[in-house]
Amino acid sequence: MRYLQLLIALTVMTLSSYSYSQCGGPVPQLCDADGNFEVNQDDIDAIGLAVGTPATEPTDLRDIDGDGLITILDARQCVAQCTVDGCRDPWEPTPDDLAACEEAEETLEDVLGGLPPRPIVPNEPIVWDQGPEDGDPGILPPDDRQPNIVVILIDDMGFNDVSHYNGATASLPTPAIDAIASEGVAFSNGYASHATCAPARAAIMTGRYPTRFGYEFTPMPDSAAPIFELQNVCNFDPLPTDIDLGAAQANAGVPKSVPTSEIFFAQQLKDAGYHNGHIGKWHLGRAAGTTPLDKGFDETLEMNGNLYLPEDSPDVVNNYTEFSAQIRRAWLTGSWGVTWQNGPRMEPDGYVTDYFTDQAVQFIEANKNRPFFLHLSHWGVHSPLQAAQADYDALSHITDERSRVYAAMIRALDRSVESVMQALVDNGIDNNTLVIFTSDNGGSGAIGIADVNAPYRGFKATFFEGGTHVPYFMSWPKEIPSGVTYDGNVSHMDMFATAVAAAGAAMPAGVTMDSVNLLPYVTPGTPPATAPHDTLFWRNGFYFSVLSDGWKMSVSDRPAKVWLYDLSVDPLETNNLADVNPAKVAELQALIDAHEFEQVPPLWQSFIQGPFRVDKTQADEQLPTDEYVYWMN
Repeated sequence: MRYLQLLIALTVMTLSSYSYSQCGGPVPQLCDADGNFEVNQDDIDAIGLAVGTPATEPTDLRDIDGDGLITILDARQCVAQCTVDGCRDPWEPTPDDLAACEEAEETLEDVLGGLPPRPIVPNEPIVWDQGPEDGDPGILPPDDRQPNIVVILIDDMGFNDVSHYNGATASLPTPAIDAIASEGVAFSNGYASHATCAPARAAIMTGRYPTRFGYEFTPMPDSAAPIFELQNVCNFDPLPTDIDLGAAQANAGVPKSVPTSEIFFAQQLKDAGYHNGHIGKWHLGRAAGTTPLDKGFDETLEMNGNLYLPEDSPDVVNNYTEFSAQIRRAWLTGSWGVTWQNGPRMEPDGYVTDYFTDQAVQFIEANKNRPFFLHLSHWGVHSPLQAAQADYDALSHITDERSRVYAAMIRALDRSVESVMQALVDNGIDNNTLVIFTSDNGGSGAIGIADVNAPYRGFKATFFEGGTHVPYFMSWPKEIPSGVTYDGNVSHMDMFATAVAAAGAAMPAGVTMDSVNLLPYVTPGTPPATAPHDTLFWRNGFYFSVLSDGWKMSVSDRPAKVWLYDLSVDPLETNNLADVNPAKVAELQALIDAHEFEQVPPLWQSFIQGPFRVDKTQADEQLPTDEYVYWMN
């Protein structure tokens, strides 16, 4: 019903999403010949003087009609347009644009505001399955059992959001998170297997590139496409966002889940005698055969909403980040809820980060006398930005409001880690528990905080280091010495083989695995002669990236560009060597081509392509001259 209402609204509205006064041709071939974001007589003169010469590049601003030559027709088109429009700024929305935007926003609010609230029941206490009681004669001492395994996965946490790496320049001191590193190993070059949530999580659970089984795009409901289209009317970015309603409709009936044939490492641990619990975000499927209970978990408390607390709660501080269409959508469609054992949606008991933490502590207490795997998959620090009032109040020294709310969210996560680690100590099982901490991908530019991934360039939804180079720590006091730093490239996919090896479980038979057991690299003894990964790959539609032997290359069709960096001397990706080292480009392209031969097409069509700036957040002025990539979902 929601989809139909929005389609009708789109049909009956006469909207002009991109009615900027262009002198013919698509962005950026406008009358602004000198590229200073003003259209004036100097531009007309520049075009006139250049008549008869070839365009210097495909996006030459003087070549109005884009035919590769600068002709008298280009000059005439510009003069005619400037006569009509008074040579105004070509990026400034017209009054008609603004009126269309206002109408679209009102339509969106009317349609979404008229929908009934999602059903939900009051909170009920969670009763975790109780393991063997103290004194049971069959219980082995903790150090004589298989190790417990705890994975703490954060959502959209930037490299600069933990103080271990950047110290005083980090977003906030994170002593509890840092302690995992100081008491175990910190991976200097830990990489997410994708630059957005769901594919990265699929790689963690399967130990395989998500493109091996078609889980390439972050699943979104296809019914949301008309919402995106309406919001697009208010998108005045000179780089357009494309919404394909036909692709969204073609996806009808296609399950947006990890295929049931894929094996999760929770299944391998369960077969080895583990009791497995999942708490928090899943994002890997709700179709039959793809829920946590289907994929090796005995118990699941799953996030089923996108708010940390109701928007009007007296215990929450909201920051609305109006510049981001993504986050405005989150507020318009926001809900607060969880499900227990795939049951009805119910209200969490408080701020979601704290609620998940309390439940993780209870799970640990219930299972202290048997081997367990706890997957604590936090929603923090994903948008929308909502802080618990107490955490916000504790950070009065942070003067920027948005940064203060975000830092308060990080504070809650650090407190969560502290509580979980203390629960292991309190129950006498800390020495023989393998703890892995990381983020699913880099920090997001949608929240408008520039240094979230410092010192790296890029954000979530880019394959620059800021999108994939993530915090990554591991501790196991019984086996891993404290204070270890490992500089080789490691991947999220490696959690599978590492956890399975620690548990003494079996790797799947007959399956191509990309996961590497990291324990030999960080435990006493002679480490393997080669690094875990000489080469890593990423793909999103027409956008590819490879990291091999210190060289990193990304290539895209939109823009048609190659980026090549020698990370051994340029880890911050500042000097693009693609034009001066064609041999290396060809070498790395051959690696991508060979890897692609083993991958499969996406399971469903992308219906949105949008630009993401490499060096700007969405709060910054968006210009056509910014470096950007296009991302598909």
